[in-house]
Amino acid sequence: MKSVELASSVFWGVILVLLTTFGSSYAALRVDHLKCEYKTNPVGIDVDHPRLSWQIQADRKAVTQSAYEIRVAATQKDVIVGKNLMWNTGRVKSNQSIQVVYEGPALESRRRVYWQVRIWDNKNIKSEWSEPAYWEAGLLKKNDWKADWISADVQEDVNVSSPAHMLRKTFTVKGQVENARLYITSLGLYQAEINGKTVGDEVLTPGWTAYQDHVQYQTYDVSFLLKTGANTLAVTLGDGWYRGFIGFQGQRNVYGEKLALLCQLEVTTADGRREMILSDTGWRAATGPILLSDIYDGETYDARLEKTGWNQAGYDDSSWSGVVVTASPSAKIMAPAGPPVRRIEEIRPIKIINTPRGERVIDMGQNMVGWVRFRVQGAKGTTVVLRHAEVLDKEGNFYTENLRAAKQIVHYTLKGGGIETFEPHFTFQGFRYVAVEGWPGTLSLDAFTGVVVHSEIAPSGTFECSNDLINQLQHNIRWGQKGNFVDVPTDCPQRDERLGWTGDAQVFARTACFNHDVAAFYTKWMKDFVADQQKEGQIPFVIPDVLSVRSGRQGNSGSAGWADAAVIIPWTMYLNYGDVQILKDQYDCMKGWVDYMAARAGESVFWNTDFTFGDWLAFATTRSDYPGATTDKDLLCQAYFARSTDLLQRMAVILGKTEDAEHYAQLLARIKQVFQQEFLTANGRLSSNTQTAYALALAFDLLPADLRPNAAERLAQDVNQFKHLTTGFLGTPVLCFALSENGYYDEAFMLLNRQQYPSWLYPITKGATTIWERWDGLKPDGSFQDAGMNSFNHYAYGAIGEWLYRVVAGIEIDEKNPAYKHTFIQPHPGGGLTYAKAEYQSMYGNIMSAWELNHSTLKVTVEIPVNTSATIKLPGAKIETVTVDGKPPAKVKEIISTAQDQADAVIRVGSGKYEFKCSID
Repeated sequence: MKSVELASSVFWGVILVLLTTFGSSYAALRVDHLKCEYKTNPVGIDVDHPRLSWQIQADRKAVTQSAYEIRVAATQKDVIVGKNLMWNTGRVKSNQSIQVVYEGPALESRRRVYWQVRIWDNKNIKSEWSEPAYWEAGLLKKNDWKADWISADVQEDVNVSSPAHMLRKTFTVKGQVENARLYITSLGLYQAEINGKTVGDEVLTPGWTAYQDHVQYQTYDVSFLLKTGANTLAVTLGDGWYRGFIGFQGQRNVYGEKLALLCQLEVTTADGRREMILSDTGWRAATGPILLSDIYDGETYDARLEKTGWNQAGYDDSSWSGVVVTASPSAKIMAPAGPPVRRIEEIRPIKIINTPRGERVIDMGQNMVGWVRFRVQGAKGTTVVLRHAEVLDKEGNFYTENLRAAKQIVHYTLKGGGIETFEPHFTFQGFRYVAVEGWPGTLSLDAFTGVVVHSEIAPSGTFECSNDLINQLQHNIRWGQKGNFVDVPTDCPQRDERLGWTGDAQVFARTACFNHDVAAFYTKWMKDFVADQQKEGQIPFVIPDVLSVRSGRQGNSGSAGWADAAVIIPWTMYLNYGDVQILKDQYDCMKGWVDYMAARAGESVFWNTDFTFGDWLAFATTRSDYPGATTDKDLLCQAYFARSTDLLQRMAVILGKTEDAEHYAQLLARIKQVFQQEFLTANGRLSSNTQTAYALALAFDLLPADLRPNAAERLAQDVNQFKHLTTGFLGTPVLCFALSENGYYDEAFMLLNRQQYPSWLYPITKGATTIWERWDGLKPDGSFQDAGMNSFNHYAYGAIGEWLYRVVAGIEIDEKNPAYKHTFIQPHPGGGLTYAKAEYQSMYGNIMSAWELNHSTLKVTVEIPVNTSATIKLPGAKIETVTVDGKPPAKVKEIISTAQDQADAVIRVGSGKYEFKCSID
């Protein structure tokens, strides 16, 4: 039957090609990159009316969409020929090509639908229909689940890491399989197999959520794994985030003590029969070779205990235990909104190091997150031990003190008899170096592969320039993001923490959006904010909130700059992806946080009543006359009170909440007034005379217009006095913006280019391949900072990446036209750079800004996606010196307008590629 399905798919694909080839002479205008809820052909979604987006390709410039038509049908055949349609918009006059809401009949559970789009451009040229795409609903109603939650009936000590549970069920399929779906989730992590074959390629499923509120389930098409006759469904369960060690307080069983499985296999046969294989009392359970598997501590695997054939029919499980039905958790069972975690890439080690202590260490050449897969051959009972570390100490020895209580160790005991291949199951490590012990025979690089694991966030941006150190900085930023975006944006991936710290996430959000497509990733994480928000509106320090949820106590929440992630990240989503739905979904949560601050501030509107981390890890010294750049926490609280209120007010306007918008506008004015009364002198000096204080005041627009120049000058003076930054987690992301937006480009570039401590490039001179937690994680003398908090993979300071894209390359969002519907291209040469180039894959298509500076001649090459426009600002250029594609702007018909904005030439263009040349001062 599978071959019949394939033949049918090929047939209708050929029909589509024929229709496209002979049906129109306008093949140069086409629609592609169809997405549903940010995903390509998603299976198992639970959105009744999902949002649809597409991109448009054209062979000419200045093309916009003037109308679209969407059609939806139950089969690929029907949608291609346009019959039996469930929904047809007809021709809709609109330039909207992203976030178009499906308004047809709400889908029923399990149903797949196919859809196509065609568009008309601004010359009324019609495209052909796009290739068909689809989406498929999951189990949308609670009563769709017929299965029971089951747990292995085995004895274990839940206070320590215990062996993984193995559950199996053999069943018979009567007839030829037409279609089959496996709906599955667990309390703990799971890996599923059917007839000895792994189901799907996702790892660490079902993912990490606020388990007390909602648990994700996955949907798999397993039609090709089943056969007529006897089949076996086998599932292994591990502790994971649910009951393993999590948090830095040595705690486990945060969400519960029992692992549990819920799964429902639905099979449709060729004769139309539908069978269900459920998790129920008919399953068998045991433990086996996975003796320990913990997020922090690693995995212990004894291959001698493998139960050969347990995942296939015919295995004798009569000695196994049974299972027990457990009470259904109160948490909702939801389809994943975010991308899955997968093995994304593999890297090869570069050398073997023999340390002064005699350790044999594999150098992967890159600080990475995931695990090592290895091939080994040796005697039965031989145990190979892999220890993982980020760095070597100054003597060249293996260094693990900064892991704190996390072990990050893999133990593998051989079964003997040939080559054995192994990789862990329910853990991951953050590491560059692997110390190998107990290896039988000669240690060889060929035996080891680094498996890089993270959420499947597609690369969306690149940046490069003429400075190799800055290019390495961009590399480090990206690897820091990949390693810490493992279902949740964590602070670090190696020590006994790995938590969703909100402050780190909010300062990095814009950089994250440039480097990778994080729309679905953040959509998923934001749901945990709603779940974990505390009763009075506080937002916990970490999301999911493992620091408070176990005790049920309020606390570990409400820190300025951390809790504000609840407001800043939805706003960032709106700017980058035009996502209004997330503003709706998160509005009450955002409002709750701002109202909490207002309530705590009281009639004085001065919020200084809650704990805050402050400008975390700001520059500090041992000098008696200057202990460090300490910014008053009261100032930081009031600044972020203003920031979140400001953004909430803007979002209220977007959502049409007029009364709220007016209320928060008035509140914002009072917050700023108090800020100025408490912290600002008549001459523009702030009471905290630090870079962070001035940077936040300028970036958050907290100062009167007439005093902004004074404050900016004071900031620049401080930078020039120190010749380096002094900022921490809150000040660093906005520092260069505060300088450049007020005309101090030289100072901003000086900070960027600095190679000595403290700076962004100093770690690179020390061999860093990811961003460090501290400016001096490795000190100039080769010693380490405090091992209690010294991660070498911590993305927060990588927020400078946003400045590289937005200022150096000059790709900037127009807030009035989000998602880059209209883009500002305003490059800023400086810092000795002779060229820079950035590309960003927006919802509409690729945006590029590349510039080259040759003496006083500036060449700027841009690419603007179809259905968008851009305003290009050429710094220091006179409009009369500008050429566009070798011609004066007046001779280029795609030019919408030109202007001279003081010293800069300004040109507005439609879509397409353009080359600008000009002389600059």
